[in-house]
Amino acid sequence: MLASLKPKVASILSDSAESVANRLQAVCTLLRDSVDYYDWVGFYFKNGDKEELKLGPYAGEPTDHTIIPFGKGICGQVALSNENFVVPDVTAQDNYIACSITVKSEIVIPLFKNGENIGQIDIDSNTPDPFTQEDERFLEFVNQKVSQIL
Repeated sequence: MLASLKPKVASILSDSAESVANRLQAVCTLLRDSVDYYDWVGFYFKNGDKEELKLGPYAGEPTDHTIIPFGKGICGQVALSNENFVVPDVTAQDNYIACSITVKSEIVIPLFKNGENIGQIDIDSNTPDPFTQEDERFLEFVNQKVSQIL
């Protein structure tokens, strides 16, 4: 099912008539609306020269976590590790920042531009342990396409 979204993601991101922010928003909305266990989808980006992430476009419930220090929570850990982080059960993570009591699992995939980790896509799910390697590969594809328009 995820593979069928690839052409839609590529089409949205290649629409240069739209702003980058609008294209990223459209991708977030597409993913949240198309994958039943993607309950919150958003991008975080490195905040200038600061050791923190700043919330970019997202689809889902509003979050108070608009700034995340490097090292804090799953997103902050990925900013330092440069590696995918799949959390099957958020309650088992000591360094987890709860966005909502309904969130059961999370996946965060770093976004690279010219070899530098400049941000990430973050997905929260209200379903326990739904993420597979297929999700990882698909979200890596999404980030690769996103990096081409940044």
